[in-house]
Amino acid sequence: MSTRIAEYIWVDGTAPTAQLRSKTKILYDGEEPGIWSFDGSSTNQATGNSSDCVLRPVKEVPDPFRAGANNTLVLCEVLDTEFQPHSSNTRHVCVETSDAYKKHDSWFGMEQEYTLLKDGRPLGFPESGFPASQGQYYCSSGAANAFGRKIAEKHLATCLYAGLRISGINAEVMPGQWEFQVGPLGPVQVSDELHLARYILHRIAEESGVTVSLDPKPVKGDWNGAGCHTNFSTIETRTIQKAYAAAAEALSIDPYHHINNYGDNIEERLTGLHETCSYKEFRWDISDRGASVRIPWQVAKEGVGYIEDRRPNANCDPYVVTSLITDTVCSYLQNYLPSPAVEEEAVR
Repeated sequence: MSTRIAEYIWVDGTAPTAQLRSKTKILYDGEEPGIWSFDGSSTNQATGNSSDCVLRPVKEVPDPFRAGANNTLVLCEVLDTEFQPHSSNTRHVCVETSDAYKKHDSWFGMEQEYTLLKDGRPLGFPESGFPASQGQYYCSSGAANAFGRKIAEKHLATCLYAGLRISGINAEVMPGQWEFQVGPLGPVQVSDELHLARYILHRIAEESGVTVSLDPKPVKGDWNGAGCHTNFSTIETRTIQKAYAAAAEALSIDPYHHINNYGDNIEERLTGLHETCSYKEFRWDISDRGASVRIPWQVAKEGVGYIEDRRPNANCDPYVVTSLITDTVCSYLQNYLPSPAVEEEAVR
């Protein structure tokens, strides 16, 4: 008899910020991960008198914690017992939006910042008072500057083992704060992989008795918050000169709709200080990390490329963020810009 282990992972219904849950299933004699159920009354997704919710696998990767024997991590979406998307399931909207604008070939790169906490304090913070002011910690080295490197490095190696599209890591501006990047990938794929990378990070930190915080403002006062800067491009912005400006303008049309869906307590982080633009305004600019949307200098120079929406919080729902950006920008581009195929035909 052959066996392998599948760790089913899903997003729960905790509000205002959902959590990741998981449970283990043993698969026998070549069995593949399939539909499974769980107690939704214990995950804020059902009531006790009608508690069953359904897990449907959507992505499977090698399990880096139970290496060997084809053990896997299985990311799932949550359905009700009629096999319809549960109210907490934001993935299905992301899939629908991605399919609706498939011709625009959207790419995303998401920069997940996080803070490592021990006994309620960020790593590098003394038991009382504060460490030296910000300035020496970003992309730093040395025991007096970098705190939590072993966790960040192990997270990188573990994500790569699992086959996730991690594109980099770095120490961030505040002590105990790090960032990893996922992408470029499509809206659904990048969101799936960001959730898996978050799950892996929580598991690794757990081994050291350290907590991973996605709080957008983990330390009040003159300290940087934690965001999930979201880089975005379409076939238009990658091929048509200065289409990036139209993409940025699209995001200016209804900025509060995005702000209200970019993560809880966003006003604590988007103050206009610490490399943010105030949540009360919207502006885009070239190479400006104090703007809502930044155009990288090389994109402005070459005329094509991607834009960076700097507003999403560290605790954002990536399915919601990528859906909103895709819908807002692509609906604008298809009305105001010719597609590359149209331009090519015109040249002929």
